[in-house]
Amino acid sequence: MLRWSLLSFALLVLAMGLLTVVRSPDWSQWRLAVLAGEYGYALAFVPLGLAALAWSTRGSNPLPAIATLLISAIALGLFLKPVIEATRIARDLPDRLAAAFDRVEVGRPAFALTGLVGGSVPRAAVETRTFAEGLMLDYYRPAGAGSRPAPCVVVVHGGGWDSGDRKQLAGFNHWLASRGYAVAAISYRLAPAFQWPAPRDDTLAAIVYLKAHAGELGLDPGRLVLLGRSAGGQIAEVVAYTARDPAIRGLVGLYAPSDLNFGYAHAWEDDAIKSPTLMRQYLGGPPEKAQANYDGASALQQVTAGAPPTLLVHGQLDGLVWHRHSERLAARLTERGVRHVFVSLPWATHAFEVNRHGPGGQLTTYAIEWFLAAVTR
Repeated sequence: MLRWSLLSFALLVLAMGLLTVVRSPDWSQWRLAVLAGEYGYALAFVPLGLAALAWSTRGSNPLPAIATLLISAIALGLFLKPVIEATRIARDLPDRLAAAFDRVEVGRPAFALTGLVGGSVPRAAVETRTFAEGLMLDYYRPAGAGSRPAPCVVVVHGGGWDSGDRKQLAGFNHWLASRGYAVAAISYRLAPAFQWPAPRDDTLAAIVYLKAHAGELGLDPGRLVLLGRSAGGQIAEVVAYTARDPAIRGLVGLYAPSDLNFGYAHAWEDDAIKSPTLMRQYLGGPPEKAQANYDGASALQQVTAGAPPTLLVHGQLDGLVWHRHSERLAARLTERGVRHVFVSLPWATHAFEVNRHGPGGQLTTYAIEWFLAAVTR
């Protein structure tokens, strides 16, 4: 009985490992794909343990044990696949970043096995401020803040435009502050109570507030970078490309939908997040009813030759925001001659940087650190 139980469990582990090579089905919990891709190096001990236990209890009929061994070996390879691919991407990433944004000194490799067990970062001093009626931001003071004003990263949270808040991935903000950057994690009005362009206007209002209070905050009003995740990436991209503000030195878009016309045309009602419903409540209906909002909210249509330098990072197995969004935006940036780098992660799904020490997290923090140093100096 134990041998067959081990075989059944090995099959479940294999199914989870397969989430590093195939997109998570819409009916499944997509966060399991994050676990497999960004923590797989730790989960690799599970198939190893299963294989050892199965072999030690093989008895007179070794077939179940042999099957468990084979399945566990495949699962082990799948869990280690992100580490192998991250190592490959890391070889070329510094040269790609240097070619686009000039060479800077980051002080660590783009990916290292030793980084998988990295420690915590110091916690920055955080204060909450109201920047518009009913809207607040959390301001993280940079480490080593001195007499010279610090560049500021304006972080726009994700959440499908109808949820999420500025507390999202606060540890990432503490990491940014530990690298010497001020961080303003902002709130914005959410759908369906508020529709586009309310989030764009709220982000612009936050920028106006930060500039007006730059002295007391200790930030440089002429060195701002927008960073947005998912739905927040859509907002950050449009603001960066339409504000025509020289203070916005750069844009970081993480797994963001950059063309909502394209997104609506290629979505289906029962996908993992019911994305057509999210877009309709955010933009005021389907495209035929709210075309101006779909166009205005699509960063792809806003790119000009004068757009700020851009860093895009997206997972190829993202089941919530199709990888093609960033792929197409990168192509448009190339057409317009805008300096950019697109880091495409073959194994990754949505929210891959949740583990800063994982394969996606290390590559993302390395690219962001290089990008920030290059565009704000």
